[in-house]
Parts: sequence; structure tokens; C-alpha cells
Amino acid sequence: MKFLEIKNLHVEVEGKKILNGINLELEKGKVVALMGPNGSGKSTLANVLMGHPKYKITKGKIFFLGKDLSKLSPDKRANLGLFLSFQNPQEIDGVKVFNFLKQSYNSTNKKQLMTFQFQDLLDEKAELLKIDQNFLERYVNKGFSGGEKKKLEILQLLTLNPKMAILDETDSGLDIDALKTVSKGIKKFLNKDKSVLIITHHQKILNYINPDQVAVIKKGQIVKLGKKSLIKKIEKKGYSSL
Repeated sequence: MKFLEIKNLHVEVEGKKILNGINLELEKGKVVALMGPNGSGKSTLANVLMGHPKYKITKGKIFFLGKDLSKLSPDKRANLGLFLSFQNPQEIDGVKVFNFLKQSYNSTNKKQLMTFQFQDLLDEKAELLKIDQNFLERYVNKGFSGGEKKKLEILQLLTLNPKMAILDETDSGLDIDALKTVSKGIKKFLNKDKSVLIITHHQKILNYINPDQVAVIKKGQIVKLGKKSLIKKIEKKGYSSL
């Protein structure tokens, strides 16, 4: 089953063309790694998928679960089962992590949980990511290290349990221990009914998460599709060889 289908997608920002005819599919239960050099359009694609108003689709279509995403607002896309882990998560001063996650969960689920019920749900997931109660009482991303921000993104992923995750540079700035913990969380999320699009420009996280397909983007176009062996070629010869 095709979870995500991107057809001839053209996107511009303030009149500047960024994506130039992207074609990409992601099937149910699969992991696709989207790789490319800086400025190639990786993060633009992630933001377009979630409906960021800054990005204008000038041509092409995006379908998720058979629905045309261009007709859906960001919150409706989230309710449909899309999740984006941001490359640079924003601080939310005055809002505690626990309350933020509880509100996010209750806004995307028909079944509303009381505080004690949500605490039980959260505890198991927090333990997996080595997150303690003090972390949950801090303000969202306020004074967080890069690793802590990424852990919170993955905790949110596990808590909301969407159908598909778009992970934008989730491995950026992580030390080896944090990378292992974050990867463990992603693998916990994955199953035959979930799909993941991992966006990265190097292979660190792909040492822990095995992609079913690797797509390479350059200058706003998919220039190469392949298996995991393609990563080794990129590591050895660089993107200029493609």
C-alpha cells in the first residue's frame, strides 16, 4: 500500500524555485532515507509535506493515504497521521514538556486521557529514551542541549504514535550515546503499519536504522534511487559522483 505518493512536485519560496519535479513513493511499513548535500531541498520537502505556508506548490500533487494533502491544513495532516520532527525545534517558554505532550496527544486522539492515565502512557516511553521526571517538568526546549531536543522529538513521536514520521536531520549534533538512544526510539516506533522518511546528509543514523530505499536529492530533484549499498558509494565518492 502506498502511504505517501509525491508526483512531479514543484515548489517555490518567495518566487525562488526550490523543488523541481520531485517524484517519490513510500509504502506502508517501509523506511526511506532521503539524502543530499546542504541546500538540495531536503528540509523544504519536509516542510511542504506538513503544509508550511511559506512554501508554494506551483505544480504537482502529494497524496497521503490516498488523500490530496494540498487541500488539508497542517493540523488536519497531523490528525490524518503525519508527524514531522523538526531540524531546529522551537523553544516554548512557560509550557512544561508534560503538559505540551498531554495536550498534543488529546488534540489528535478521540479518547481523551486524564493526567494520571497519560502519566502511565508516558512513563514507559520516557524510560526507553532515558528521560526522567525532571525533564518532563522543564519548559519545552528551554535551555535544552541538541541531544535533549532530539530526544523530546522522538518522545513526542512515540507518544502521538502517527502513521508516518518525517524525521528531518534527527541525527544532527548527537553524540554516539544520544544517537543510539534516539535510534532505539525510532525502531520502537517502526512496525508493519508505520512508515518513516529519514532526511539526512550523512550516514550516522543509517548505521542503526536500515532503510528499505535510499533516495538522493540534488538541486531540487531526485537524481538516484537505490538500496542501502548506495550509502557506501556516497560515503566513498560523494554526491558529485551521482
